[in-house]
Amino acid sequence: MTQYGSSILRLAYSYLHNMDDAEEILQETLIQYLKTAPVLENEAHEKAWLFRVAGNLSKNRIAYNRVRSTDELKESLAAQQREDLSFVWEAVKDLPVKYREVIHLFYYEGLSTAQIAAILEQKESTVRSHLMRGREKLRSILKEGYDI
Repeated sequence: MTQYGSSILRLAYSYLHNMDDAEEILQETLIQYLKTAPVLENEAHEKAWLFRVAGNLSKNRIAYNRVRSTDELKESLAAQQREDLSFVWEAVKDLPVKYREVIHLFYYEGLSTAQIAAILEQKESTVRSHLMRGREKLRSILKEGYDI
């Protein structure tokens, strides 16, 4: 919880846009970790396992809810309290999930494309494509909505 709690919470929030649901996903992820007690090689594998579980639980919650309510993105979650970038994270919320998740993991969590590919169980080239397309969509959203 201490080591990865805030990262898991931010990841779940990036999927769900609802702090209550994100907190539940954090709890469920930690419970799943305690129940299964996976034997992992190192901290990187532990983090990847937790992110994968949190991502899957978040996707399940989206399917379950169908109608998502959106909370305002809190400044504390947006780029580590840098108010000048909060509008970018607002625009990231409008991206499709496949682009939003790789952008979040790459830019906010600082993971490499290889690490993201392992977490999402995709090819690294797919992750790079999603990053590129996500950036393009983000650029167009920002140009339209924010006149940048």
